[in-house]
Amino acid sequence: MVSDTLAGMSAASDDHVIDISVVIPVYAGEATLPSLCAELAALRDRAISPQGRAYRVTEVVLVWDRGPGRADETIRALQSEYSFVRPVWLSRNFGQHAATLAGMSSSSGEWIVTMDEDGQHDPAYIGAMLDQAFEAQSQLVYASPTNAPPHGFARNVSSRFAKWMFKVLVGDSNLESFNSYRLMMGDVGRSAAAYTGSGVYLDVALAWVVSDVSLCSMPMRSEGRPASNYSFAKLLSHFGRLVISSGTRPLAMVSFLGLVFLALGIVYSIWILLSRLMGGVAPAGWTSTFVSILIVGGLTLFSLGVIAQYIRAATNMSLGKPLYVVVRDPKRVFPGQPAAAIDDQAVRD
Repeated sequence: MVSDTLAGMSAASDDHVIDISVVIPVYAGEATLPSLCAELAALRDRAISPQGRAYRVTEVVLVWDRGPGRADETIRALQSEYSFVRPVWLSRNFGQHAATLAGMSSSSGEWIVTMDEDGQHDPAYIGAMLDQAFEAQSQLVYASPTNAPPHGFARNVSSRFAKWMFKVLVGDSNLESFNSYRLMMGDVGRSAAAYTGSGVYLDVALAWVVSDVSLCSMPMRSEGRPASNYSFAKLLSHFGRLVISSGTRPLAMVSFLGLVFLALGIVYSIWILLSRLMGGVAPAGWTSTFVSILIVGGLTLFSLGVIAQYIRAATNMSLGKPLYVVVRDPKRVFPGQPAAAIDDQAVRD
C-alpha cells in the first residue's frame, strides 16, 4: 500500500507540490537557528529537486526542550519574522528524541524532515533525499555523511559500534545506519510518534514500522557552534536506551551467554576429572577458582543489570510516565519573567 502511495505521488501532475514539514528540536540554538530558518525560507514557496520534483517547506516546527540560554526568545523572534515557523513548548527537558517526536506529532506535511539545530545539516539536500525516497520507494531516508563527523576518534568509533549494534539487535537488514537528518512519510512519522512509549529510542520505533529504508549521501557542514560534548555517562545512557528499546534480543543474548559458560564449565569439569583418573596432578585450585568466580559473577551481575533495565522500562510505561508534555508558551503563562528562569536545572538527556 505504501509503494502504491509513493507511485501515485510520483505520477502526480506537474502542478502538484509536495508539502514538507521540518522538525527541529531546540536545546541551545540561539546562535544557529536564525541562519538555518533563513535557508529554509528559500524553500518556502516552491523548490525543485535534482530530478525535477516540486516541493516546498510548509512549516518549520521548533520544539523548545528547555535548554540553557535564551533559545526561547530566538524562537519567538523567528515566529514573528516567518509565518511558517510553529513553536512547540515542552514542560521540561525531555531529551532530543522526545522533543523530535513531539514535533513530528505536531506536523502536518506529506513528508517530515528532522534535522539538528546546529546548522550541520544542509537544507539544500532535502530535494535529494526526496528523490532518493521516490527512486527507492522508501518510506524513510537517512542522510549518509561523506565526511568524518567533528568529534574525537573514540566517540566516532563508539558511534559506529552503536549503529552496528542497533542493526544486530533490531534485526533489520534494510537498515544499515541512522542519522538525525531524516526524511520520512508524514503518516509513518506521526504514527510512530503517537505510540512510541517512554524510554524508546526514536530510530528503533521507526524501524518497527518501516520496511523500506535507504540512504542519501551528502557532506555534513561544520557546526555553527562548538561541537556538542556529551559526557560518557550520557552517551552510555543513549546506548542503553537503544539496546533496551530494540526488543527482547538482548535477553536472548544473555541466555546464550549463560549456555556458553555452562558448556565451558562442563568441559572444564570433565578435563579435571580425567586428569585425576589418569593419575595427573590436579591443577592449583585458588587461582582458577577466583578467576571462575570473577567471570561468572560478573556475567551474572551483567545479566541481572540487563533484566533490571527491562523491568525499569516496563515500570515506567505501566506507571504512565509521559514521553513529553506540550504546554503553552511560558512567557504567556508567566508574563514578565524570563522563561529560562523557570527551569535553570534543565540538562540534556
